[in-house]
Amino acid sequence: MKKALLVISFGTSYESTRQKNIEACEQQLAASNGDRDLFRAFTSEMIIRKLRQRDDLSIDNPQQALHRLAAAGYQDVAIQSLHIINGDEYEKVANQVRACGQLFQRLVLGKPLLTGYDDYQQLLLALRGQMPPLAADERVVFMGHGASHHSFSAYACLDHLMTAQNFPALVGAVESYPEVDGVIARLQQQRVRKVHLMPLMLVAGDHAINDMASDEPDSWHSQITAAGIETQSWLQGLGENPLIRQMFADHLAAALCQSELEAVE
Repeated sequence: MKKALLVISFGTSYESTRQKNIEACEQQLAASNGDRDLFRAFTSEMIIRKLRQRDDLSIDNPQQALHRLAAAGYQDVAIQSLHIINGDEYEKVANQVRACGQLFQRLVLGKPLLTGYDDYQQLLLALRGQMPPLAADERVVFMGHGASHHSFSAYACLDHLMTAQNFPALVGAVESYPEVDGVIARLQQQRVRKVHLMPLMLVAGDHAINDMASDEPDSWHSQITAAGIETQSWLQGLGENPLIRQMFADHLAAALCQSELEAVE
């Protein structure tokens, strides 16, 4: 039976961060599933359209990719989402996968990065590995995307765990809670002298470059600097972190193992 590995991410229009993050994750997943042919899909129609128009690069959305795999004779398809939380984008993937279930003998979907409690603990270990050495009056602030979906609470949960474990970092989100104003107030309460800004996103794309690190007055870099705190930005997506890439590989392995158990039952 022909086997495929389909890796699905939101996508990015920045080639360098695509290579460092998305392709790095794809290659690690492929290495863990050597009996499967590797394929890619993006969930962002805006990015798919931009890449097609600007670079003449054609990338499928999940539904297109699944129909293409079925037409090519693949009957055992393992899918891994590179999304961070179980939000709108992941739900869209899960719905499209369910809708295509009848096309395959076996169709398995691995969970996003932050799904269970153990994922949060694993993520803290992974983030610690990419953080610079910190003085007592320094902190890392991680910028998450945020969501209008109820899963936005994942960011506050991660931030709460950091506080509970005296982890020298805080979490904010661009498009939901925790908001940057609250993050700045807490930094001032803690008398923090210097902040290192890092994306809590798979890729260092538009949000990291513009909303986090730019010199625009409303960027996080500018707002934290204006509050009297020295600020340094790091443009590094989570996909560059080998421990985070391994978390995705572990999620797919768990989904495949569960699928085998269900088949036996």
